[in-house]
Amino acid sequence: MSTKEAKTESFRERVARVVEIGASEDLLSRGYDFFITGIILVNLVVSVLVTFEDVYAAHGALLDAVEEVTAACFAVDYALRLYAAKYIFRQASELRAAARYVLSFGGIVDLLSFLPNYLPVFFPSGAVAFRVFRVVRIFRLFRINAYYDSFNAITEVIVKKKQQLFSSIFLILVLLLASSLCMYSVEHDAQPDVFANAFSGIWWAVSTMLTVGYGDIYPITPLGKFLSIVITFLGVGIVAIPTGIISAGFVEQYTHLQNTGTMAREQDIRFIQFRLEERDAWAGKPVAELRLPRGVILTAIHRGHEVLVPNGEVTLEAGDTIVLGAEPLRGGVPIDLRRIVLLEKNPWNGQCIRDLDISRQTIIVMVKRNGRTIIPKGSTRLKAGDTLLLHSKTPVPGSTEFKL
Repeated sequence: MSTKEAKTESFRERVARVVEIGASEDLLSRGYDFFITGIILVNLVVSVLVTFEDVYAAHGALLDAVEEVTAACFAVDYALRLYAAKYIFRQASELRAAARYVLSFGGIVDLLSFLPNYLPVFFPSGAVAFRVFRVVRIFRLFRINAYYDSFNAITEVIVKKKQQLFSSIFLILVLLLASSLCMYSVEHDAQPDVFANAFSGIWWAVSTMLTVGYGDIYPITPLGKFLSIVITFLGVGIVAIPTGIISAGFVEQYTHLQNTGTMAREQDIRFIQFRLEERDAWAGKPVAELRLPRGVILTAIHRGHEVLVPNGEVTLEAGDTIVLGAEPLRGGVPIDLRRIVLLEKNPWNGQCIRDLDISRQTIIVMVKRNGRTIIPKGSTRLKAGDTLLLHSKTPVPGSTEFKL
């Protein structure tokens, strides 16, 4: 790969990180998240305001201009995501990655967010029909769902309970159809115009089970009224099932989060985390290709505000926070560590770690600063008040020794 191609691919990868949910440390990506969220909200506000005739008569030109600008922003966002699809769906080839985005729910919503604004230019006769597709923009609010953990929990619960929810919805549909057939059989002779066919009772069944009845269709025969009572009781119980499933899912979700630390202590497991950098060997590799030592397990991957289950198909990306689990240290040869607190007059104060005059048999394991743990790098500059933990084979002046 030539230098120019390498720069192009690096730029595309950077675009992918910007348009996707950004880590808090990436100011450009986080800024883009807030910008797109603001554009979505502004567009939806304008879509509501144009329905008020007096408001549109007074500010129609301004509202139309805002509409065009926000639609153009949606078009640019779609183009950027399509351009960077290769690095958004890393496990797929470039063509398949683009197809996955275009055919995904998010891709279709993104396309319909701006396309109705430009289709009338090519098909003027269909301008009214194309305007209906603008309603799809409201689904872009689901992108905001991914930015916040509280909203994201809703999606996680629905995904985890999708089979139970599907089963409960299937029961509701069966009950609706059965109620319609029963009510048609009982009421058709008495009300041939109201219950004209088997599907005439579906409206009655829906309005009865999901509300308290609309009142335009109702049974008049004694048997019909009795069936109506039975169906109403069944409807109250069955329609409440999805609510119970989702509620139980929320309880499980938050209970799991609260018990994670307790389980780790009970099972005697220790977790560590680190942030993956672009230059790290794991960046860009699928989990299945990692060579982890025996006894170490990849527990979770934090990507933005999302927690990924690290199955073999997941590809690690720069910026991911990796959580590893391992058995705690016990037995064996004790490790001699030294602790030293930097004072104002200490010669290490203000120096980078790579510039320190220390033995090759001495390594700084950790830096504690204002209650925060810093993983030491060569560029880490030490400050007065820092607490250093060192592993050294030689004495270090001013340090205290302890065993691990």
